[in-house]
Amino acid sequence: MRRFPALLFVAFALAAPVACGSGEAASCENLTSDDVENPAPEGVEAFDIENNCHVEGSVDYDQSPPVGGPHNPNLVNCGFYSSPVPDENAVHALEHGVVWITYDGVEDDTLQALATMAEGYGRLLVSEYPDQGSPLVLTAWNRQLPVDDLEDPRVQEFIDLYTGEDSVAPEPGASCEGGVG
Repeated sequence: MRRFPALLFVAFALAAPVACGSGEAASCENLTSDDVENPAPEGVEAFDIENNCHVEGSVDYDQSPPVGGPHNPNLVNCGFYSSPVPDENAVHALEHGVVWITYDGVEDDTLQALATMAEGYGRLLVSEYPDQGSPLVLTAWNRQLPVDDLEDPRVQEFIDLYTGEDSVAPEPGASCEGGVG
């Protein structure tokens, strides 16, 4: 008779939903890039994300900066950061339909323009990301675009597409405040 409670516990643990965002209970999803209806700006790379589960600790992402996947339960708040932010918290923001603009080795006028963009546009996260392959990298859930400068017209196209209602994020429009940072 002692085995029954143990088996019941194991059965419940295997069947219990995992929290995957906004405090709601939901199964972690197998997410792919096949569900996109709007064409991406030229040069945007799409990735297949295996899941959007909440995890504790560090995650070894395949992309740098990461484009999605398992992430910390706490998102990093939208806004401008003059230093790197934890990947796992930034990925949670991506899950909410935020565009993350990372920079490395840019001029002061570009930093000022990025800070102004982040302040004026509520769905942007901007942070330093040392050793990335391009001065600027725009990242949305499952999508990424490297650019050399903010004058590139694809920057605004990317922001409009991936922060809008047609975002490919699992939880588009969810809050990008109330987290860390």
